[in-house]
Amino acid sequence: MSARYLTTTLPYVNADPHIGFALEAVQADVLARVWRAAGDEVFFSMGTDEHGQKILEAAQKAGQEPQAYVDHYAAEFHKLKDALNLTNDRFIRTTDPEHLEAAQEMWRRCAAKGDVYKKTYTGLYCVGCEAFKTEKELVDGTCPLHPNGELTEVSEENYFFRFSKYEKELLAYLERPEVLIPEWRRIEAINFVKGGLEDFSISREASRASWGIPVPDDDSQVMYVWFDALTNYISTLGWPEDTEGNFKKFWEEGTTLQIAGKDQLRFQSLMWQAMLMSAEIKNTDSVFYHGFITSGGAKMSKSIGNVINPLDLVEQYGTDAVRYLLLRHVSPVEDSDLTLEAIHDHYTAHLTNGLGNLVARVMQLAETYLQNPVSADAATPEPIVGFKFNEAMDAMWARISAADLRITAERPFVVVKENPEEGKRVITELVQELYRIGASLRPYMPATAEKILQAVQENKKPENLFPRL
Repeated sequence: MSARYLTTTLPYVNADPHIGFALEAVQADVLARVWRAAGDEVFFSMGTDEHGQKILEAAQKAGQEPQAYVDHYAAEFHKLKDALNLTNDRFIRTTDPEHLEAAQEMWRRCAAKGDVYKKTYTGLYCVGCEAFKTEKELVDGTCPLHPNGELTEVSEENYFFRFSKYEKELLAYLERPEVLIPEWRRIEAINFVKGGLEDFSISREASRASWGIPVPDDDSQVMYVWFDALTNYISTLGWPEDTEGNFKKFWEEGTTLQIAGKDQLRFQSLMWQAMLMSAEIKNTDSVFYHGFITSGGAKMSKSIGNVINPLDLVEQYGTDAVRYLLLRHVSPVEDSDLTLEAIHDHYTAHLTNGLGNLVARVMQLAETYLQNPVSADAATPEPIVGFKFNEAMDAMWARISAADLRITAERPFVVVKENPEEGKRVITELVQELYRIGASLRPYMPATAEKILQAVQENKKPENLFPRL
């Protein structure tokens, strides 16, 4: 048995949960379930990022205090645990007192290493990114991630982190293929480092952006939101005190994996890793980057009206249908397009008419013609190779289609009347295959899997698993 640590990124709590983060959460949950089934001890963390100027401005616009504002949205993200049937062990908020202490300790350790210094800086600031932008990062004079947002020229005295000091160490870290998945993201990170690293600001003047963690020994400054938030990956384990030993077990001695969106590469695999190097803490073993979900060929936007809320989808289609959709019909690493129409088509074709119909047909035959429940073995779920969740699901649906075709070809509902023993043999084999399919589905669609396994054990046709909508 080995110890495994797994975390998603922390979504920013200035809007309702997004389908893109639901993808990340479900991917992480499947991995956690597969590892636990294999006998590993897993610590799976999620949470919310709650500081920064963007939050402060949004709270002011809503006429709320920042804490009340983040409490509301953190609760919305916490709903995903039940809505998506997630098995995370911890939900950390960057406003938690223990996280505040950990972020300040990270600051002190980097400062003690000589990697924190203060200087006056003038630059273009993007509120959407909560970051200063260099000329080489701009596209047509705008931030490529927030092209409609204004860049404000800001001149102030901030603390900076000596990012440039860690170019050689980061390149050595990135030499190992497993540290960054998929491979082309690793090459992207290497090229970014080779292009030259610039020290980055890690504080803001409290008079301008008061909603943040105070800088140790300097109340005139608050921590830059990214420096604060990145520390969650170890504060969630109880670092630095580690009174329960989770940091030692899961981070220092275990295998660590972070899951993030492709836009997080600079933060997760470069800035965070340099911070860990500075604080003399083990680096993350692997970071897996998924693609974006678009809708109708466009980035999801409230103004366009194409935002898909995962909580709304669950209310309409059910938890396992949403998990299925994200795992099979969204690429693990490339961008994918989803529309409400496509979601409905997938639900009808592959769940209602596919898996749901197969379970109903097989178990109706079993309940009618078999006197006793069929004995069947359930194997441990297969490991997911290369984070290819969609290929694992495709393989299961190939088995579902094959079982459906066997019913059509061999017509056991006819054979059992003419040759009862032969008919029962075919039905028994179909039930056994259905049981194996159910067992394989456990990490992906856990509630559906249990319904299938229970139906076989009771030799009874269950209620429709995926009603026609």
